[in-house]
Amino acid sequence: MLLQVVLILVNAFFAATEIAVISLNENVLRHQAEDGDKKAAKLLKIVETPTRFLSTIQIGITLAGFLGSAFAADNFAGRIRDWAVASYQLDAGAAAAVNTLSVILITIILSFFTLVFGELVPKRIAMQKTDKVARMACGVVSVLAAFMRPIIWLLTVSTNGMLRLLHIDPNAEDDEVSEEEIRMMVDIGEEKGAIESGEKEMIENIFEFNNMTAEDVMIHRTDVVMLWAEDPDEEIVRTIEETGLTRFPVYEEDADDVVGVLNTRTYLLNARLERPRPLRELLTPAYFVPESVRTDVLFRDMQAKKIHMAVVVDEYGGTSGIITMEDLLEEIVGNIYDEFDPQEDQEIVQLEANLWRVAGSADLEEVAEALDMELPEDEECDTLGGLVFAQLSVIPEDGSHPAVDIYGLHIEVEELTDRRVEWALVSKLADGEATDEDNG
Repeated sequence: MLLQVVLILVNAFFAATEIAVISLNENVLRHQAEDGDKKAAKLLKIVETPTRFLSTIQIGITLAGFLGSAFAADNFAGRIRDWAVASYQLDAGAAAAVNTLSVILITIILSFFTLVFGELVPKRIAMQKTDKVARMACGVVSVLAAFMRPIIWLLTVSTNGMLRLLHIDPNAEDDEVSEEEIRMMVDIGEEKGAIESGEKEMIENIFEFNNMTAEDVMIHRTDVVMLWAEDPDEEIVRTIEETGLTRFPVYEEDADDVVGVLNTRTYLLNARLERPRPLRELLTPAYFVPESVRTDVLFRDMQAKKIHMAVVVDEYGGTSGIITMEDLLEEIVGNIYDEFDPQEDQEIVQLEANLWRVAGSADLEEVAEALDMELPEDEECDTLGGLVFAQLSVIPEDGSHPAVDIYGLHIEVEELTDRRVEWALVSKLADGEATDEDNG
């Protein structure tokens, strides 16, 4: 009995060690080893030779299981058979049958205890105490690996030979980690509290960033504040004061004829000179990009060229809008506001418990996130203003205040200028106030 307990404990040791070591992070171990951690250095050596380690573990588990079964069958099954023969005067055939049944019974009982105490429990412990178990076992495993080197060599050669017969390179390593695997790790990290929701959102935004284009991120030309090259100084100063912007695209004939970008600081410093330079001499060349350029490519280019504003053009060369470095960064970290940004510049502002002031240009996904609800995807429109116009049979007149109920929302236009929704008041409809779109 004592021998069986010892063999189960041996099996438990190897099972726990296997889970603990394969769960270690190799990069973390490498940093710890570089800092002088001897245990980490030893574990790193084990992790870097997985074939040798796994062979050692498998030999230990196999021997423990084999010896356990052999001793159990010899000791317990034989005793049960002898007891049955002596007690019931069984003939040879019956004795053989009792012996077979005894072996089966002992195997089932032994398998249960081995699975629970030799496999499942130690593996669960190792999963929760990975570093502690690995550090405790690394010395023993290293000694056993050195002691069983000839056997391990034979097993390694045999395994590699079989893999080559199957046209598999035994030395190939699959170190690639897919985007989906990283997303899963982030989800698990958030569930366990290791990653905050804001950090998770930033990581997800980075993945989405690679799938977006300049057209998705740009400020549309109708929302861009531009300067005319012939504007008087008074008009330029007034525009700078009213907007607080640091850069302006400058055009000559119309918005499709952008000739450069004016830096506010450069202009104001120039105005203080005794002999100010003409406006055109203050302009930096405009950086033009197509609507289809990927945002990650654009970000790298603008960063490398130290450009803060790009002019987005359509397939006909007309101005579609502009993109700034801040616009690109906001796609990753969210909206960036400073003490000089008025509340009116924020696209979504909560006024009351169930009332929001939303810009017509606000993206529907951002509206849904701010209101903590899900909105169905609408292929016809991407913004709140587009959603409102899609529900109206005619384009409303400037200054009017049309209202629509859709997707569980009541949307009332607060400001409408140049046939565009500038601002709207949005509230959630109470239960039971479902709209036709909700029911249809």
